[in-house]
This record gives sequence, C-alpha cells and structure tokens, in this order.
Amino acid sequence: MKNNRLVLAARPENRIKVSDFKMETVDIPNIKEGTFLIKVLYLSVAPVMKFYMLDGAGIEKMLQIGDLMGGRGVGKVVESKHQDFEVGDIVQGKCGWQEYVVCDGSPYYMMYKVRQRGLSYSTALGVLGMTGFTSYFGLYSVGELKEGDAVLVSAAAGGVGSNVGNLAKIKGARAIGLASTDDKCRLLTETLGYYGAINYSTENVSERIDHYFPDGIDVYFDNVGAKILDIALSKLRRYARVVCCGRISQYNDVQNSDYNLTNWHKIGANCAKMQGFFIYDYEKEFPKAEKEMAQWINEGKLSFQEDVLKGLENMPVALNRLFERKNIGKQLVKIS
Repeated sequence: MKNNRLVLAARPENRIKVSDFKMETVDIPNIKEGTFLIKVLYLSVAPVMKFYMLDGAGIEKMLQIGDLMGGRGVGKVVESKHQDFEVGDIVQGKCGWQEYVVCDGSPYYMMYKVRQRGLSYSTALGVLGMTGFTSYFGLYSVGELKEGDAVLVSAAAGGVGSNVGNLAKIKGARAIGLASTDDKCRLLTETLGYYGAINYSTENVSERIDHYFPDGIDVYFDNVGAKILDIALSKLRRYARVVCCGRISQYNDVQNSDYNLTNWHKIGANCAKMQGFFIYDYEKEFPKAEKEMAQWINEGKLSFQEDVLKGLENMPVALNRLFERKNIGKQLVKIS
C-alpha cells in the first residue's frame, strides 16, 4: 500500500503558494504491536497552520523543509494491533496532510474516538471538534456570556464565528456578525442565528455598530484584530468582555502586522476585560461541550456551515481560502 502526503518545500512569504509544498508517495509500513492504521477521511485547515511553517506558532515544533505538514483530521481505523482501537473505529486527532496515518495512540496524536451521533464525520473537525469547542469555550467561559448580553462577532461567517450566533441565541443573548459580503451577511441572519449583520467591506462599521448597539457591546468575540478590534474597543459597555480568538487580518498584511491600538484605554475606562485563551486548556470539558452541541443540533437550535474541497492536493488551496476570505463556515478537505 502507498501513502500520498504533502511535505514542506519552502517557507511562505506573504501568501501561501502551492509550490510551498511537495507531494510525496511513500510505502505504508507494516503496523507493529501497539499501533493502528487510519485511513483519513477529512482534513481541517486553520490560520495557525501558516505559522507551523514559519516558527511553530509557539505551540508546535517548527517544521523543517521536507517535514510532513501538520494538522488535524478525522479517519477510520482500517488495521489495528492496539488494544484501545478497533477496526472500524472513527477517530480524530493529529493526522498531518496525508492519506494514511500510523498511530501509536500516544498523547502527541491527541487521538479521540468520534461518537456516532447521526451526523457527518466531518463535524468532528468542525462544530463538534476543536473549531466548535473554540466557539463554545470562547463565548461561554472566556466571554462569560450572560442572558441579555449584546454580542459582536468578527469573521462571523468563518469556522469559529459561524457557531457563535446560535450559541449566543441559545443562552438568551443577541449577536451581530461582521462579514465581507452580502451573501455571507444573509447567511448569518437566515441560518446561523445572528440578529443582524454588518458588511465591513461596504458599510461604515463604526456607524453600524452604533445602530445595533446604542448602549454598547457586552461581549466582543474577536477573530480579526487590527482596525475592527480598535473600533470595537471604542464601543464597549461597562464590564464588557473581549475574547481574543484570532487576528487573521494581520497574518498576511505587513502593514497591519504590528497594528497599534488607539482605543486600548477603553478597557480600563469601562472596567472591561480582554483575554486570550488556549483551547486545549479546556480539554477535560470537551466531552461536555460535544454532548451539549450535538443535542442542540438534533433539536434544531444549532446549525453549522461547512465549506468542503476535495482531494489532498487541494490542501494548500483550502488554507489560502481562509486568508482570502473565500471560505463560508468551517473549511475542510475531503480526502477519502
């Protein structure tokens, strides 16, 4: 059996290019005692992957030229000599950009069995995976969401943001989302639980925030950083919470990479809180979040949006779609 995989060929300069990767075909080794073989079904992409290629993002070992590109995936166990994993099990964890994974079940792989809940296996990487958990814990734990809160979400049609509108609604809060196109804005209000939407490409963001939040923002869930974050800081209500989840607007923009906030003093003036978080700090609570969100999906309270490309060769394209604002919902690639 053969395994196709993508390895790092060059470190990206600004935009990621297909030529930054090289497709390799290698033999799949015979599995040994204590290991199992996974056939990858779906792979996930996230903005942080660009920094795996540059410096490890502070959470992974920096990739060297020729190394397998890292990332999470969901797959099916097709051969096993491991006591905890059987043939037919669906698992998700660190798969890397490849078609097959030989895994020993060690903590490095963060391999979990996927519960059968009548949903696509792809949800284990999206709404019922790390992306969904980021939305859940970012809003509920870091954002300390309360009933009646006024919530603003940037990149609301992205993987994380696309879950936040309904999660807010479920708890009796009202969320307004920022997106880059009219089509995305319609999706937010018609499907994803948002009470209103702002097209930051064509509308005056400051004025529209004032329209939706005449008394100020209680929770700002930030996925973009820079100018939008600065505007939101100027609109905070007393005791507001700012959730620092991402800053994708600064990842490829050299001019914005070191953006200086001018409204940071509003945090102190409003007795507000601005906090980042590391999703794996909540690992022990993942089963609780997964169970609740799966129940809400089945009850029709939580909808989700996936954007799926096909083929391992399209992994670089899928990753770039995040920075080009082309993805609608969680960006995935179907491998098998």
